Amino acid sequence: MVLAVTIKLVLTGPNPMMWRTGLLCALLAALLLPLSSQGAWFGQQAAIMGTRIGVEVWHDDEQTANRAIESVLKEFHRLDQALSPYIETSELYLVNDGASAQPVPISKEFYDLLETSLAYSRLTDGAFDITFASAGHQYDYRKEIKPTDEALDQTRPLINYRHLTLDPDTQSVHFKQAGVRIDLGGIAKGYAVDRGIHLLEQRGIENALISAGGDSRMLGDHQGRPWYIGVQAPRDDKALAAVLPLSDTAVSTSGDYERYFEADGVRYHHILSPKTGRSAEGLRSVTIIGPNAMRTDALSTSVFVLGLKDGLALINRQKDVEAVIIDSQGQMHASQGLEDLKQSETTEIQPTHLGPVNTNPIRPAGAVFVPSKAE
Repeated sequence: MVLAVTIKLVLTGPNPMMWRTGLLCALLAALLLPLSSQGAWFGQQAAIMGTRIGVEVWHDDEQTANRAIESVLKEFHRLDQALSPYIETSELYLVNDGASAQPVPISKEFYDLLETSLAYSRLTDGAFDITFASAGHQYDYRKEIKPTDEALDQTRPLINYRHLTLDPDTQSVHFKQAGVRIDLGGIAKGYAVDRGIHLLEQRGIENALISAGGDSRMLGDHQGRPWYIGVQAPRDDKALAAVLPLSDTAVSTSGDYERYFEADGVRYHHILSPKTGRSAEGLRSVTIIGPNAMRTDALSTSVFVLGLKDGLALINRQKDVEAVIIDSQGQMHASQGLEDLKQSETTEIQPTHLGPVNTNPIRPAGAVFVPSKAE
């Protein structure tokens, strides 16, 4: 399996000295690796799709690099205009506005995204469901507003991906019930990241990183070194829960700590269970590693909703993805592929055993800090 070859996992545990020593040795070894004498890293950041977008590329020509980066940011802007539920001219907004009354013709790109979303709904037995917005629109996390029990009782039955019908002949979408809404927040940013990587590949870029909030994808490596992807500790925004040395892969993190408010001792966060219309319980964060960002994006949301047991079972059935999960007690768990990797004698960085999140880790120089997604 590709992941077993390319990923060297570093997980924090109850022995921080061992963790720090192993990581420090690895970093010192990485610093001794030869780098290309020509070329440099170029990067830009922008606020698009409701999150921070970052693009870094390696190239020997600054103008060429900047044009490549600008093409990626332009693509993110295009997709934001098409997929935002808040922009009245977006394709998604127009579908929500009219698909309950009659079938709405849509672009092939949007049709394919909806078809992929339904495929993940079937794969996860409804844990991934873009119709969550039927109830989700009643929450306002900035204003700390949640629906009443009565309001949720009325909208919860509208959450069901089977209410959505696609017609390939007319390339249209129709909602079977009035009041159904969709939101692609659990897959759109991952798709945008993949589109950006595709554009960079078309321009001949061989080493790059694109991040969109909690969704990232690496093209190649960091010039002879892995990218160090740091996953935020759910209850300490200045600490890392895990550091993942990755190359030529994608990673997404979903957590209960980006968009939330607390009331009466309850944490109301943005990852809703389609079964209840309420915030999913049992986990603090889910990180998925896989071949592309759209897949890791959708699966990180799905596993968070499914919970530890069913979520790990889902990932262990897949051949191309792995997971790092932090439960509601702060305990860290890994999918079978990463558990196997821990025991491998070829692993360069030997991790400590899985345990409580380390709240005071060393951050690798040049590490990319990945928060959770805010769909």
